[in-house]
Amino acid sequence: MPVHRYEKWWLTFGIGTLAVFLAVLGLRAFASGHTPPGSVLTVDPELIDTIAPWNAPGVYDRGDRVDVYLVGQAFSYAPNRIEVPVGKPVTFHAVTKDVVHSFTIVGTTVNMMLIPGYANEATYTFKAPGRYLVLCNEYCGVGHQFMQAEVIVR
Repeated sequence: MPVHRYEKWWLTFGIGTLAVFLAVLGLRAFASGHTPPGSVLTVDPELIDTIAPWNAPGVYDRGDRVDVYLVGQAFSYAPNRIEVPVGKPVTFHAVTKDVVHSFTIVGTTVNMMLIPGYANEATYTFKAPGRYLVLCNEYCGVGHQFMQAEVIVR
């Protein structure tokens, strides 16, 4: 079956554009030093209650930054109420004991997936005081709609 010359031009243009796009993407990734994650922290979900720092979840002020250690479980977060200062970088370190959950702070860029066996973290600096709702965006069972917490920024 013969191919029309305009069709050949469009095929050449499309394939050429795709090749240029992939080359630019690859070169930018290489130039920026992007690599796959290599330092993944693993945690045995059955032993979370005995492993520091998740055996005492809470807010820890380190002076120039704040660390928040939290545990997600069916259908709650521990701690459920998180108070942090305005203007300081806050790093949320999260794990889950049972199934896949999410830790999403509404109105911010904090959106982590909590997978059993792995620890996840996100850093955010709150610029204004207020109350921020924390939701689970991964369906985790019949009580999923009740899984929420609150971040209070002072």
